[in-house]
Amino acid sequence: MNRNVEVVVVGGGYAGVMAANRLMKRGDVAVTLVNPRPEFVERIRLHQLAASTDDAVVEYGKVLNPRVRLLVDAVTRIDAAARELATSKSGTLPYDYLVYAVGSASADQHTPGVREFAHPIATLEDAAELKALLAARPTAPVTVVGGGASGIEMAAELAEQGRKPTLVCGGVLNPYLHPDARRTVTARLTGLGVTVLEGASAMEVTEHAVRLEDGTEIPSELTIWTAGFGVPDLAARSGLSTDALGRLLTDDTLTSVDDDRIVAAGDSAAPSGQPYRMGCQSAVQLGPQAAETVLSRIAGTQPAPVEVAFAGQCISLGRRTGIFQFSQRDDTAKKLHVAGRMGGRVKEFVCRGTVWQLTWEAKKFKSPAGKAPAGKTPAGKSPAGKTPAGKAPAAPEAAHRDSAATAH
Repeated sequence: MNRNVEVVVVGGGYAGVMAANRLMKRGDVAVTLVNPRPEFVERIRLHQLAASTDDAVVEYGKVLNPRVRLLVDAVTRIDAAARELATSKSGTLPYDYLVYAVGSASADQHTPGVREFAHPIATLEDAAELKALLAARPTAPVTVVGGGASGIEMAAELAEQGRKPTLVCGGVLNPYLHPDARRTVTARLTGLGVTVLEGASAMEVTEHAVRLEDGTEIPSELTIWTAGFGVPDLAARSGLSTDALGRLLTDDTLTSVDDDRIVAAGDSAAPSGQPYRMGCQSAVQLGPQAAETVLSRIAGTQPAPVEVAFAGQCISLGRRTGIFQFSQRDDTAKKLHVAGRMGGRVKEFVCRGTVWQLTWEAKKFKSPAGKAPAGKTPAGKSPAGKTPAGKAPAAPEAAHRDSAATAH
């Protein structure tokens, strides 16, 4: 009797959900999605959660194929040799293939005082905690550290509600933006009452202030830290090769350089040592491509090299306006941008459209299809369901080549 190919997706963010849904193309694939939360988190709305303008969650029943098993748990270690995962609550979880999509969170900060006195917004729990603090202290001076998209959006959201936050950019405001778009964003933030400090870096956070590198102290009762992202250390702790940030090193098919039964997607992947910009725009493309790599190996065919095409970056500037910075396919910013109310509508369309994209993918393969012929075993599997760890499936053409469900 045939048994299903067991695929475990670690991480239920944009990349993980897209991968799990795409894997449903085959009827002989059983997918388990491991995620520490029972609902899908819209990372691109977490600043709204902190500002009490959105709850930033969607039920998995809306965005996940009903044939995918959701396991609410955290993975603590990957045993590649045994092809098993250790979990916090469910014991060990075996797999034939693993999709590593643990996502990203706030970077491990070494700036004095950040851990004690600053508040990140990179996770649902972070944003919910900040929401409560902001609600409890409506007149407290606020400083946002980090001049990227997250910092801009957070500062604008709070300013629109009547606060007068200070935005400490480090270097220039959002280096990704074309200078024309940067001037537009700066003007909007200033008009809302945000004090924008370019060329100023936070050197220390205290209970009541942010100290800059020139010694200036900015009064701050609530300091919001958006300066950089890091990734969970699950891969490194499990003995897998990672880059300097901890992203899993893969070839150009998103396959781990250590084990071709492990495929990565999203913020936690570093394909060919050149990872893409972290964010949902790359995640929703990498997730399906990671799944296609797994499906190719099951079928005994050569996986295709990864290809990601960028369109730009959209940033909300409060609830009414925003900006969309167009880019080349390689993520280089163009001069062209759309701002104002139209920019705000584009941003909201992107947020809603991303959830719609997940929902559409979830509905594509509701009925089992692609069953292996009777009496045959899917490529890359012995009748007992195992091949030596790290080995490619038997078919010669499948030879090895070229987001967070973890416990910290």
